[in-house]
Amino acid sequence: MSHTINHLKKLRLQRSELAVPGSSPEMIDKAANSAADFIFLDIEDAVAPPDKERARKNIIQALNDIDWRAKGKTVSVRINGLDTHYMYRDVVDVMEQAGDRLDTILVPKVGVPADLYMVEAMVNQIEMAKGFKTRVGLEALIETALGMANVEAIAATPGRLEAMHFGVADYAASCKARTVNIGGLNPDYPGDQWHFALSRMTVACRAYGLRAIDGPFGDFSDPEGYIAGARRAAALGIEGKWAIHPSQIALANDVFSPPEKEVTRARRILEVLKEAEAQGKGAAALDGKMIDAASERMARNVLVVNEAIERAGQPRVATH
Repeated sequence: MSHTINHLKKLRLQRSELAVPGSSPEMIDKAANSAADFIFLDIEDAVAPPDKERARKNIIQALNDIDWRAKGKTVSVRINGLDTHYMYRDVVDVMEQAGDRLDTILVPKVGVPADLYMVEAMVNQIEMAKGFKTRVGLEALIETALGMANVEAIAATPGRLEAMHFGVADYAASCKARTVNIGGLNPDYPGDQWHFALSRMTVACRAYGLRAIDGPFGDFSDPEGYIAGARRAAALGIEGKWAIHPSQIALANDVFSPPEKEVTRARRILEVLKEAEAQGKGAAALDGKMIDAASERMARNVLVVNEAIERAGQPRVATH
Protein backbone atom coordinates (compact mmCIF):
# COMPACT_ATOMS: atom_id res chain seq x y z
CA MET A 1 0.00 0.00 0.00
CA SER A 2 1.33 3.42 -0.90
CA HIS A 3 2.10 5.80 1.94
CA THR A 4 -0.28 8.20 0.16
CA ILE A 5 -3.84 7.20 0.96
CA ASN A 6 -6.88 9.36 0.17
CA HIS A 7 -9.70 8.17 2.39
CA LEU A 8 -13.34 8.65 1.42
CA LYS A 9 -14.13 12.31 1.94
CA LYS A 10 -17.82 11.93 2.73
CA LEU A 11 -19.97 8.84 3.08
CA ARG A 12 -23.48 9.40 1.74
CA LEU A 13 -26.05 6.82 0.70
CA GLN A 14 -26.53 7.53 -3.00
CA ARG A 15 -27.90 4.37 -4.61
CA SER A 16 -30.67 6.29 -6.35
CA GLU A 17 -30.53 9.95 -7.32
CA LEU A 18 -33.80 11.43 -8.51
CA ALA A 19 -33.53 14.33 -10.96
CA VAL A 20 -36.29 16.90 -10.40
CA PRO A 21 -36.85 20.05 -12.51
CA GLY A 22 -37.07 23.14 -10.32
CA SER A 23 -39.80 24.47 -12.55
CA SER A 24 -42.28 21.93 -11.13
CA PRO A 25 -43.22 22.41 -7.44
CA GLU A 26 -45.53 19.39 -7.69
CA MET A 27 -42.66 17.14 -8.73
CA ILE A 28 -40.47 18.53 -5.96
CA ASP A 29 -43.12 17.67 -3.36
CA LYS A 30 -43.45 14.14 -4.74
CA ALA A 31 -39.67 13.71 -4.75
CA ALA A 32 -39.46 14.57 -1.06
CA ASN A 33 -41.78 11.66 -0.29
CA SER A 34 -40.20 9.21 -2.72
CA ALA A 35 -37.94 6.26 -1.93
CA ALA A 36 -34.87 7.95 -3.48
CA ASP A 37 -31.76 8.29 -1.33
CA PHE A 38 -30.65 11.49 -3.02
CA ILE A 39 -32.56 14.28 -4.78
CA PHE A 40 -31.12 16.89 -7.09
CA LEU A 41 -33.27 19.90 -7.83
CA ASP A 42 -32.37 21.10 -11.28
CA ILE A 43 -31.97 24.61 -12.64
CA GLU A 44 -29.91 23.50 -15.63
CA ASP A 45 -30.86 21.28 -18.58
CA ALA A 46 -34.32 20.27 -17.36
CA VAL A 47 -35.42 23.91 -17.19
CA ALA A 48 -36.03 26.12 -20.23
CA PRO A 49 -34.30 29.54 -20.20
CA PRO A 50 -37.52 31.54 -19.63
CA ASP A 51 -38.27 29.41 -16.55
CA LYS A 52 -34.87 29.45 -14.84
CA GLU A 53 -35.54 32.37 -12.51
CA ARG A 54 -38.83 30.87 -11.38
CA ALA A 55 -37.21 27.45 -10.97
CA ARG A 56 -34.53 28.97 -8.76
CA LYS A 57 -37.18 30.58 -6.56
CA ASN A 58 -39.15 27.34 -6.38
CA ILE A 59 -36.04 25.47 -5.26
CA ILE A 60 -35.21 27.99 -2.56
CA GLN A 61 -38.75 27.77 -1.24
CA ALA A 62 -38.68 23.97 -1.28
CA LEU A 63 -35.36 23.85 0.54
CA ASN A 64 -36.77 26.04 3.29
CA ASP A 65 -40.28 24.58 3.48
CA ILE A 66 -39.50 20.85 3.34
CA ASP A 67 -37.55 19.09 6.10
CA TRP A 68 -35.47 16.96 3.74
CA ARG A 69 -33.28 15.51 6.46
CA ALA A 70 -36.28 14.38 8.50
CA LYS A 71 -37.46 12.55 5.39
CA GLY A 72 -34.09 10.79 5.10
CA LYS A 73 -33.13 12.63 1.93
CA THR A 74 -29.84 14.14 0.87
CA VAL A 75 -30.68 17.17 -1.26
CA SER A 76 -28.59 18.81 -3.96
CA VAL A 77 -29.05 21.60 -6.50
CA ARG A 78 -27.68 21.38 -10.04
CA ILE A 79 -26.69 24.91 -10.97
CA ASN A 80 -26.21 26.18 -14.52
CA GLY A 81 -22.85 25.94 -16.22
CA LEU A 82 -20.02 28.39 -15.72
CA ASP A 83 -20.35 29.39 -19.37
CA THR A 84 -23.83 30.85 -18.76
CA HIS A 85 -25.02 34.07 -17.14
CA TYR A 86 -27.33 32.12 -14.83
CA MET A 87 -24.64 30.37 -12.78
CA TYR A 88 -23.53 33.16 -10.45
CA ARG A 89 -27.09 34.01 -9.47
CA ASP A 90 -27.86 30.32 -8.89
CA VAL A 91 -25.02 30.06 -6.38
CA VAL A 92 -25.61 33.42 -4.69
CA ASP A 93 -29.40 33.15 -4.32
CA VAL A 94 -29.55 29.48 -3.33
CA MET A 95 -26.65 29.74 -0.89
CA GLU A 96 -27.67 33.04 0.69
CA GLN A 97 -31.33 32.09 1.07
CA ALA A 98 -31.10 28.35 1.77
CA GLY A 99 -27.44 27.41 2.13
CA ASP A 100 -27.95 25.95 5.59
CA ARG A 101 -30.63 23.58 4.20
CA LEU A 102 -28.55 22.24 1.31
CA ASP A 103 -26.22 19.23 1.25
CA THR A 104 -24.39 19.58 -2.06
CA ILE A 105 -24.16 21.60 -5.24
CA LEU A 106 -23.86 19.65 -8.49
CA VAL A 107 -21.64 21.55 -10.93
CA PRO A 108 -22.35 20.62 -14.58
CA LYS A 109 -19.88 20.25 -17.43
CA VAL A 110 -16.79 20.51 -15.25
CA GLY A 111 -13.85 20.69 -17.64
CA VAL A 112 -10.88 21.79 -15.52
CA PRO A 113 -10.15 22.01 -11.77
CA ALA A 114 -10.54 25.81 -11.88
CA ASP A 115 -14.27 25.38 -12.57
CA LEU A 116 -14.69 23.90 -9.10
CA TYR A 117 -12.36 26.51 -7.61
CA MET A 118 -14.67 29.29 -8.75
CA VAL A 119 -17.78 27.70 -7.24
CA GLU A 120 -15.95 26.80 -4.04
CA ALA A 121 -14.67 30.36 -3.58
CA MET A 122 -18.22 31.71 -3.87
CA VAL A 123 -19.64 29.11 -1.48
CA ASN A 124 -16.85 29.77 1.05
CA GLN A 125 -17.54 33.49 1.10
CA ILE A 126 -21.31 33.13 1.40
CA GLU A 127 -21.07 30.62 4.23
CA MET A 128 -18.73 32.91 6.12
CA ALA A 129 -20.86 35.98 5.49
CA LYS A 130 -24.06 34.24 6.58
CA GLY A 131 -22.50 32.45 9.52
CA PHE A 132 -23.76 29.04 8.38
CA LYS A 133 -22.54 26.14 10.48
CA THR A 134 -23.27 23.51 7.84
CA ARG A 135 -20.80 22.85 5.03
CA VAL A 136 -22.15 22.39 1.53
CA GLY A 137 -20.27 19.82 -0.54
CA LEU A 138 -19.56 19.97 -4.27
CA GLU A 139 -20.13 17.28 -6.88
CA ALA A 140 -18.67 17.39 -10.38
CA LEU A 141 -20.62 16.29 -13.44
CA ILE A 142 -18.16 14.86 -15.97
CA GLU A 143 -19.97 15.14 -19.30
CA THR A 144 -17.55 16.59 -21.84
CA ALA A 145 -14.45 15.36 -23.62
CA LEU A 146 -12.48 18.08 -21.81
CA GLY A 147 -13.75 16.94 -18.44
CA MET A 148 -12.86 13.31 -19.13
CA ALA A 149 -9.43 14.31 -20.43
CA ASN A 150 -8.84 16.11 -17.11
CA VAL A 151 -10.78 13.77 -14.84
CA GLU A 152 -7.81 12.78 -12.66
CA ALA A 153 -6.81 16.41 -12.09
CA ILE A 154 -10.41 17.33 -11.29
CA ALA A 155 -10.69 14.44 -8.83
CA ALA A 156 -7.56 15.68 -7.06
CA THR A 157 -9.12 19.11 -6.44
CA PRO A 158 -8.82 19.88 -2.73
CA GLY A 159 -11.68 21.22 -0.68
CA ARG A 160 -15.39 20.44 -0.92
CA LEU A 161 -15.46 17.98 -3.82
CA GLU A 162 -17.21 14.77 -2.69
CA ALA A 163 -18.34 12.94 -5.82
CA MET A 164 -18.27 12.70 -9.58
CA HIS A 165 -21.18 11.85 -11.87
CA PHE A 166 -21.00 10.58 -15.43
CA GLY A 167 -23.28 12.64 -17.69
CA VAL A 168 -23.63 10.31 -20.63
CA ALA A 169 -25.89 12.47 -22.82
CA ASP A 170 -23.69 15.54 -23.08
CA TYR A 171 -20.62 13.32 -23.11
CA ALA A 172 -21.95 11.53 -26.19
CA ALA A 173 -22.64 14.89 -27.84
CA SER A 174 -19.21 16.20 -26.91
CA CYS A 175 -17.50 13.12 -28.38
CA LYS A 176 -19.85 13.10 -31.39
CA ALA A 177 -20.74 9.52 -30.46
CA ARG A 178 -23.61 7.79 -32.21
CA THR A 179 -26.20 6.68 -29.69
CA VAL A 180 -29.80 5.56 -29.91
CA ASN A 181 -30.91 6.38 -26.36
CA ILE A 182 -29.44 8.39 -23.48
CA GLY A 183 -27.25 5.89 -21.65
CA GLY A 184 -28.24 3.08 -23.99
CA LEU A 185 -25.95 1.00 -26.15
CA ASN A 186 -25.32 1.35 -29.87
CA PRO A 187 -25.68 -2.14 -31.42
CA ASP A 188 -22.86 -1.33 -33.82
CA TYR A 189 -20.39 -1.21 -30.91
CA PRO A 190 -19.10 -4.61 -29.71
CA GLY A 191 -19.98 -4.23 -26.04
CA ASP A 192 -20.56 -1.26 -23.75
CA GLN A 193 -19.43 1.94 -25.45
CA TRP A 194 -19.49 3.80 -22.10
CA HIS A 195 -17.25 1.31 -20.29
CA PHE A 196 -14.00 3.21 -20.72
CA ALA A 197 -15.42 6.53 -19.54
CA LEU A 198 -17.18 5.01 -16.53
CA SER A 199 -14.13 3.00 -15.55
CA ARG A 200 -11.74 5.94 -15.89
CA MET A 201 -13.98 8.20 -13.82
CA THR A 202 -14.45 5.53 -11.16
CA VAL A 203 -10.72 4.94 -10.80
CA ALA A 204 -10.15 8.69 -10.45
CA CYS A 205 -12.85 8.85 -7.78
CA ARG A 206 -11.46 5.96 -5.76
CA ALA A 207 -7.91 7.28 -6.01
CA TYR A 208 -8.94 10.58 -4.42
CA GLY A 209 -11.66 9.53 -1.97
CA LEU A 210 -14.74 10.49 -3.99
CA ARG A 211 -18.07 8.77 -4.58
CA ALA A 212 -18.67 7.58 -8.15
CA ILE A 213 -22.20 7.94 -9.55
CA ASP A 214 -23.60 6.88 -12.93
CA GLY A 215 -25.90 9.25 -14.78
CA PRO A 216 -29.19 8.91 -16.66
CA PHE A 217 -30.85 6.21 -18.72
CA GLY A 218 -33.30 7.98 -20.96
CA ASP A 219 -35.81 5.28 -21.90
CA PHE A 220 -37.87 4.91 -18.72
CA SER A 221 -40.15 2.46 -20.57
CA ASP A 222 -37.21 0.01 -20.67
CA PRO A 223 -36.55 -1.15 -17.09
CA GLU A 224 -34.47 -4.10 -18.30
CA GLY A 225 -32.11 -1.73 -20.11
CA TYR A 226 -31.83 0.44 -17.00
CA ILE A 227 -31.08 -2.55 -14.79
CA ALA A 228 -28.46 -3.89 -17.20
CA GLY A 229 -26.68 -0.53 -17.29
CA ALA A 230 -26.83 -0.18 -13.51
CA ARG A 231 -25.39 -3.66 -13.03
CA ARG A 232 -22.50 -2.92 -15.37
CA ALA A 233 -21.80 0.27 -13.43
CA ALA A 234 -22.00 -1.53 -10.08
CA ALA A 235 -19.56 -4.15 -11.34
CA LEU A 236 -17.02 -1.35 -11.89
CA GLY A 237 -17.43 -0.02 -8.35
CA ILE A 238 -19.97 2.75 -8.96
CA GLU A 239 -22.33 3.14 -6.01
CA GLY A 240 -25.44 4.72 -7.50
CA LYS A 241 -27.30 5.90 -10.58
CA TRP A 242 -29.66 8.70 -11.56
CA ALA A 243 -33.38 8.19 -11.86
CA ILE A 244 -35.00 10.54 -14.37
CA HIS A 245 -38.39 8.98 -13.65
CA PRO A 246 -39.81 7.76 -10.32
CA SER A 247 -40.15 4.24 -11.75
CA GLN A 248 -36.35 4.00 -11.88
CA ILE A 249 -35.84 4.65 -8.15
CA ALA A 250 -36.63 1.11 -6.99
CA LEU A 251 -34.48 -0.31 -9.79
CA ALA A 252 -31.45 1.66 -8.63
CA ASN A 253 -32.06 0.90 -4.96
CA ASP A 254 -32.22 -2.80 -5.81
CA VAL A 255 -29.09 -2.99 -7.95
CA PHE A 256 -26.90 -0.90 -5.65
CA SER A 257 -28.00 -2.61 -2.42
CA PRO A 258 -25.83 -5.58 -1.47
CA PRO A 259 -27.96 -8.77 -1.46
CA GLU A 260 -28.54 -10.44 1.91
CA LYS A 261 -26.41 -13.42 0.90
CA GLU A 262 -23.54 -11.04 0.07
CA VAL A 263 -23.89 -9.32 3.45
CA THR A 264 -23.95 -12.68 5.21
CA ARG A 265 -20.85 -13.81 3.36
CA ALA A 266 -19.04 -10.55 4.15
CA ARG A 267 -19.68 -11.05 7.86
CA ARG A 268 -18.51 -14.64 7.60
CA ILE A 269 -15.30 -13.55 5.86
CA LEU A 270 -14.46 -11.27 8.78
CA GLU A 271 -15.20 -14.04 11.28
CA VAL A 272 -13.09 -16.65 9.48
CA LEU A 273 -10.14 -14.29 9.02
CA LYS A 274 -10.29 -13.30 12.68
CA GLU A 275 -10.12 -16.99 13.60
CA ALA A 276 -7.20 -17.47 11.20
CA GLU A 277 -5.37 -14.49 12.70
CA ALA A 278 -5.71 -16.00 16.16
CA GLN A 279 -3.93 -19.07 14.77
CA GLY A 280 -1.14 -16.94 13.26
CA LYS A 281 -2.39 -17.30 9.69
CA GLY A 282 -2.77 -14.49 7.16
CA ALA A 283 -5.13 -16.37 4.88
CA ALA A 284 -7.94 -18.90 5.21
CA ALA A 285 -10.45 -20.90 3.22
CA LEU A 286 -14.19 -20.27 3.06
CA ASP A 287 -16.54 -22.42 1.00
CA GLY A 288 -13.59 -23.87 -0.85
CA LYS A 289 -12.13 -20.48 -1.78
CA MET A 290 -9.06 -18.69 -0.47
CA ILE A 291 -9.65 -15.44 1.42
CA ASP A 292 -7.06 -12.96 2.71
CA ALA A 293 -6.58 -9.30 3.62
CA ALA A 294 -7.92 -8.16 0.23
CA SER A 295 -11.06 -10.24 0.86
CA GLU A 296 -11.46 -8.46 4.18
CA ARG A 297 -11.30 -5.05 2.52
CA MET A 298 -13.94 -6.06 -0.04
CA ALA A 299 -16.14 -7.47 2.71
CA ARG A 300 -15.92 -4.27 4.70
CA ASN A 301 -17.01 -2.30 1.62
CA VAL A 302 -20.18 -4.40 1.49
CA LEU A 303 -20.89 -3.93 5.19
CA VAL A 304 -20.36 -0.16 5.06
CA VAL A 305 -23.07 0.16 2.39
CA ASN A 306 -25.40 -2.18 4.26
CA GLU A 307 -24.95 -0.25 7.50
CA ALA A 308 -25.63 3.04 5.69
CA ILE A 309 -28.89 1.64 4.32
CA GLU A 310 -29.96 0.42 7.76
CA ARG A 311 -28.96 3.67 9.43
CA ALA A 312 -30.93 5.74 6.94
CA GLY A 313 -34.00 3.57 7.28
CA GLN A 314 -34.29 3.53 3.49
CA PRO A 315 -35.90 0.81 1.36
CA ARG A 316 -33.67 -2.19 0.88
CA VAL A 317 -35.06 -4.29 -1.91
CA ALA A 318 -32.03 -6.19 -3.19
CA THR A 319 -33.14 -9.43 -4.79
CA HIS A 320 -30.36 -10.02 -7.31
